[in-house]
Amino acid sequence: MLKHTRKHPTESVRFYGTPQIIHRLRKYARNAGAVEASQDSIPAEELFPDLLTNPAGVYLKGIRSRECLTQVQLSELTGIPRRHISEMESGKLAICKATAHKLADVLNADYRLFL
Repeated sequence: MLKHTRKHPTESVRFYGTPQIIHRLRKYARNAGAVEASQDSIPAEELFPDLLTNPAGVYLKGIRSRECLTQVQLSELTGIPRRHISEMESGKLAICKATAHKLADVLNADYRLFL
């Protein structure tokens, strides 16, 4: 049996498409009684505090996870030692431009994210 809660459950909807389509969808939603939230998102730094001190490492780890690769697999694909990948993700080792290019090629990303 469900318990009563103090707050009513809320649902959110996210629109994807061209700006014209999104504008029309928002208009229809307002006409139907929907209310837009004043703040759509949470700053990334709140969720990932390391972005302030080690953005390249956070991006590397996130994109590697997105591609479903382990550090060992990424190491084998790039020729970069696994220990170095670990150190780059933790911010102990800076990522040089040549390494950023290797990572970007394998991870299908822009190399500038890693610099």
